[in-house]
Amino acid sequence: MLGKVNSVIHYGFVFGIFGILQDLKFSEIEKSFEYLFKFEVMYETLILEVSDAKGTITFNRPEARNAISQKVVTEFLDALKKLDEDKDVKIVIVTGAGDKAFSAGGDLRPSGSEETHFLARYEGARKFAEIFRVLENYSKPVIARVNGDALGGGFGIVCASDIAVSVETARFGTPEINIGLFPYIILATLIRVTANPKKLLELMLTGEKISATEAMQLGFINYVVKPEQLDIKVQEIASKLLEKSPAILRLGRRAYYVARELEFSRSLEFLSTLLSVNFMTEDLIEGVSAFFQKRKPEWKGR
Repeated sequence: MLGKVNSVIHYGFVFGIFGILQDLKFSEIEKSFEYLFKFEVMYETLILEVSDAKGTITFNRPEARNAISQKVVTEFLDALKKLDEDKDVKIVIVTGAGDKAFSAGGDLRPSGSEETHFLARYEGARKFAEIFRVLENYSKPVIARVNGDALGGGFGIVCASDIAVSVETARFGTPEINIGLFPYIILATLIRVTANPKKLLELMLTGEKISATEAMQLGFINYVVKPEQLDIKVQEIASKLLEKSPAILRLGRRAYYVARELEFSRSLEFLSTLLSVNFMTEDLIEGVSAFFQKRKPEWKGR
């Protein structure tokens, strides 16, 4: 009897879905199936995975120490956009494939399809810079899962993330100076997060690499763990974030990144406005109600 009930439920589900899809255009049908069964999207240089309200972007060039080519930049921006627009994704995790490198920075071996004339290089630099604009203005918390060395542009992406967890064996630095290049673009992010600007300047001028522990002491990352503890710590942080209102996380991120750029008085004025906006959210009402009713809040994200 139970088997028959399960069969009825199964066929009811299938025909129910089919009925819904009949009313959709072909492009909408494709999107519907992508939504229903999404779990992994393969790019040429990245892997995009979605599960349990978490979106994970993995730089997938382990043979090149996950170096950042123009193709990586293009695909990374696209993946970030997809996750930002996905209402079911609440937080984003960025990591690298393998256990050697999060990302070793810019790819010094451009592919045959990449243009190398002056204007193309200029536009490529501007597109790479767009990553940091996107991350600063992102609507969701971003966690860097640092599985190995984070150098050059990889170091910059770690620092542009909201929370960074690194294995103890990872090294950080800007070795570009050794080949006659300076880390111009990531400087905009590094100088805003470090607790010791003069040490940062020394690292950029010498190309010296530092340990994960030193990187944490300088304010570049939040946690240093043993390799076997990396996923545990990342999931622990993700779970804490998922318990919070996505609407207030979004407002809070915006408050932090805008306020740090403002003069003190203007910052207070801006933050007063955001506090007023926060007071008008449904999630605040729900949070206060849940507190007094001694239950977990059911966030609406608005």
